[in-house]
Amino acid sequence: MTDKFALEAPLVEVKNLKKYFPISGGMFAKVKGYVKAVDDVSFSIKRGTTMGLVGESGCGKTTIGKTILRLNDITGGTVTFDGIDIHGLDRKALRALRPRIQIIFQDPYSSLSPRMPVGEIIGEAVREKRLVGPEAFDDYITGIMKDCGLQVYHKDRYPHEFSGGQRQRICIARALALNPEFIVCDEPVSALDVSIQAQIINLLKALQEKYGLTYLFISHDLSVVEHISDTVGVMYLGNLVEYADKETIFDNPLHPYTMALFSAIPVPDPDVKTKRIILEGSIPSPADPPAGCKFHTRCSHCMDVCRVEAPVMRMVASGHQVACHLYTEGRRVE
Repeated sequence: MTDKFALEAPLVEVKNLKKYFPISGGMFAKVKGYVKAVDDVSFSIKRGTTMGLVGESGCGKTTIGKTILRLNDITGGTVTFDGIDIHGLDRKALRALRPRIQIIFQDPYSSLSPRMPVGEIIGEAVREKRLVGPEAFDDYITGIMKDCGLQVYHKDRYPHEFSGGQRQRICIARALALNPEFIVCDEPVSALDVSIQAQIINLLKALQEKYGLTYLFISHDLSVVEHISDTVGVMYLGNLVEYADKETIFDNPLHPYTMALFSAIPVPDPDVKTKRIILEGSIPSPADPPAGCKFHTRCSHCMDVCRVEAPVMRMVASGHQVACHLYTEGRRVE
């Protein structure tokens, strides 16, 4: 991360975030347990930077993004945006805050109304929030569309007339039109071809530079995360297991799970041989996680303590945190 952000207070701060979903059953729908989708996660994002959040499907990445934006209710912890406790706001205050925090969904087609032309989709919330006057509305929407690589004549077309990449540009334009400061990008390129992925990533970076945007970029594609992120958090079964700036975590991954993820990154050179770390077993259920470290059932470095005691996040180097019993007091246990 660049030095200019080092001394600034974070724009988004998540502390001990928990989101549990109840499991109901029986004749009276009695709560029988909870799916611990997000379990005591903490991190912060500096203004104007991008945090990449990676992990296997079902690890809680998307739930974190939605809970930060209060699309999900919170079970425990706090989410602070620019000094404001988002989950402590009443309905009126939350409505006033909404334009500053936006989301880009994974599937652009299902998140766009098929009955509205693109110009109305992008401008609907702008008109509702009265961000610009009626006389400037059309020019404002045109400018946003051009910034996102869309043409003026696209205003009167409908979502089904566009390709997947163009639809994602429409979703980006809809979020950008409200002049946000923070955007959750929920796997925005996972459904796109590789060449189109690069275009959308470059667009997001260009918009960040122009508008000073802050991103939480959720993805399972480490190559994409490496290209766009300033800091990276690695999640496993509802927990953050490693967190550092991009260069540190890609050059020196510490957690066994992070090492396994990174070993699966394809290398575009047939002559380079990489040692793939194969994880044994399957991901445990978040409704019934194992005792101790949740990763110990699949970890080749498992020790006795891992089976009974959950590790806590430790700072092992400047800005590099890891939750693993292999590291204690900032050093690796041999």
